[in-house]
Amino acid sequence: MLPLPGQPEGVPFPVNEWPIGDPVDVDVDRLNRELDRAFANDDHDGLGLSLAFVAVQGGRIVAERYGPETDVDTTLISWSMAKSVTQALLGIQINQGLLASTDLPAPVPEWSDSDDARAAITIDDLLKMRSGLAWTEEYVTNEDAGDDDGDPPLSDVLEMLFGRGQADMAHFAADMPAAHPPGEEFLYSSGTSNILARLVGDLACGGDQTLTGAERAERTRDFMSEVLFDPLGVRSAAPRFDDAGTFTGSSFLYATARDFARFGLLYLRDGVWDGTRLLPEGWVDAARTPHAQGEDSLEMYGDHWWIYPCEWGSFRASGYEGQAIVVVPGLDLVLVRLGKTPYENGNDGLLLHLAEVISAFAEPRPDESGLGA
Repeated sequence: MLPLPGQPEGVPFPVNEWPIGDPVDVDVDRLNRELDRAFANDDHDGLGLSLAFVAVQGGRIVAERYGPETDVDTTLISWSMAKSVTQALLGIQINQGLLASTDLPAPVPEWSDSDDARAAITIDDLLKMRSGLAWTEEYVTNEDAGDDDGDPPLSDVLEMLFGRGQADMAHFAADMPAAHPPGEEFLYSSGTSNILARLVGDLACGGDQTLTGAERAERTRDFMSEVLFDPLGVRSAAPRFDDAGTFTGSSFLYATARDFARFGLLYLRDGVWDGTRLLPEGWVDAARTPHAQGEDSLEMYGDHWWIYPCEWGSFRASGYEGQAIVVVPGLDLVLVRLGKTPYENGNDGLLLHLAEVISAFAEPRPDESGLGA
């Protein structure tokens, strides 16, 4: 892994306002051409609708673009980028001594019977999506089957987020049967993230089981603000909670593009923010260490982060419809792209777009003679 760069001397962390600067040693023409194409919103080879783009180089915003009915103050949905925020919250709780280790069996009430094979699932298994629990992560209904009313059934993720599991998402996910021994098979699962999000809430609430769902949500929200959002200067974050009071840590966090960039900068700086370590040493490295390869993808999966295949050591918080926070250690760069890439288009258009943007930052700016730097 490439080393994670520190904040350049003289550049303040964006606790209040973002430092603004010009891109350095960047092919600006190439970058602008790519952004012009992306924000033309004519599908751009499957990318679809682009709503926000922010590039942070050397701790400063050096490029920014917004789409229709969107500006610097518009909050947009994270979708699965929230999974990476859930991973951060667990890291903070370890740093605070609220959680001893991720190697421990996950304290999940549904698996409390010692004879239950799921009782062996560790927190680390959940972070790496190797729980062994049965799960279907599809964002379309099964058109080939129907219930007595003729309606096609929902996949597990849609049933959890919008169907019969939405009142208590962690319970819905934890109640799934074991399909494999824990630790052996990679299976991407939003349910797994909500089991972890319930653990975050349990720790934030001191294990108080007498709280109502509304009280639990309020305490967890306050905790998230106190330990993560407020220190970073994130003012727009709006996490969503289910009726049980659990943060929907798989999918539902709203924030501005600039605030998502703050979160990316925290990881670029190895979990240290303005002189204070928020994440344990090694926590970011665990996130960007590949443990499995995604199905039909060159990308690898770490601890609730994707590892983007490029020579600059990129890793990515990734969400449905092409949401992305890309951390690029080799270029001291954070990219945020928010929009609506049609699910049926796959990720190819997004990955090609990100590759072109990263390449523009990797290219030296030509000199006036046109011979190159």
